[in-house]
Amino acid sequence: MQQLMKQAQKMQQQLAEAQAELADTQVDGSAGGGLVKATVTGSGELLAVTIDPQAVDPEDVETLQDLVVAAVRDATRRAGELASDKLGPLTGGMGGLGGLGIPGL
Repeated sequence: MQQLMKQAQKMQQQLAEAQAELADTQVDGSAGGGLVKATVTGSGELLAVTIDPQAVDPEDVETLQDLVVAAVRDATRRAGELASDKLGPLTGGMGGLGGLGIPGL
């Protein structure tokens, strides 16, 4: 039983370290051939949105809005893939991970 507790504590520590590493990792996404870029952390926090001036057309604001959403989604998807890669081995492939208190997964 004591060995099982040590293993659980070790796994919890490794999971916390992986979560901290994800929070410090920046992931980029883009849309419109790079006209709009978004940067998120590996845990999914939006850090920045960069818009190339060529993407700004006062006559077509809707397209720019769509590009921003697409860039953020792309960055968030990439962050999710990174999190899955980093946390998957520690969680034994458990789906959702919601029960482990990992937001956004």
